[in-house]
Amino acid sequence: MKVWTVTNQKGGVGKTTSAVSLAGLLSSMGFNTLVVDLDPHASLTTYFRYDPDELETSVYTLFQSVVQGTGSNPEPLIRDTKFEGLKLLPSVTALATLDRQASNMDGMGLILLTALKKLEDQFDYVIIDTPPLLGVLMVNALAACEHLIIPVQTEFLALKGLERMLRTLEMILKARKKPLEYTVVPTMFDRRTKSSVDSLRVLRDRYGKYVWQSMIPVDTKFRDASRVGDPISFYDPNTKGVRAYDALLTYLREME
Repeated sequence: MKVWTVTNQKGGVGKTTSAVSLAGLLSSMGFNTLVVDLDPHASLTTYFRYDPDELETSVYTLFQSVVQGTGSNPEPLIRDTKFEGLKLLPSVTALATLDRQASNMDGMGLILLTALKKLEDQFDYVIIDTPPLLGVLMVNALAACEHLIIPVQTEFLALKGLERMLRTLEMILKARKKPLEYTVVPTMFDRRTKSSVDSLRVLRDRYGKYVWQSMIPVDTKFRDASRVGDPISFYDPNTKGVRAYDALLTYLREME
């Protein structure tokens, strides 16, 4: 089972879109795929048409059970989607209270890693969507994954967000027993604008081998697909956004 985390400390850079798009492609290739929503905003959960305000169990239940000393079994918390081979471990807004509840507890950063180990025989891939904040949720996502995917919008404010993300990563890796590979993915690229072109050049010059050498383009079909709750590869498999994520997936799988 391969575990990838999609993260950035800046919001609005395409994290959830990337998680959904990669998961959709993997499931369409026949891989059993689990998407994990660790963001209290629950965008990934909402994407697959679950209402986070109505869910009685979620990934929050997993953390609560550890806080309460009742164990951590993720299997009953997993929900179906309408797509074969694609499952969801949903989020709720109560996740936002977790840092306050768990601030003095040992081992809270390894809860997701421990839980996912119990699912190794069920899934080929796990993709984790994270909040744009450093806290116990992001620590769990980084501890559990084998490869980090960092979407970065091709505009200059997003480049500043990447700097913060990499400082956070450096800090967390000091406590991690094994190295963590990461790939910076340029997103929302619009070759018609100087800002996008210049930002992409800066990304490549500054971060070199860590930057995927292609990019995810602006594509209105992403918005259309999210409106109906479909990964873009199911909504319109011939769009340029699908081709871009398919190329990214090929690149990521070659790095395994």
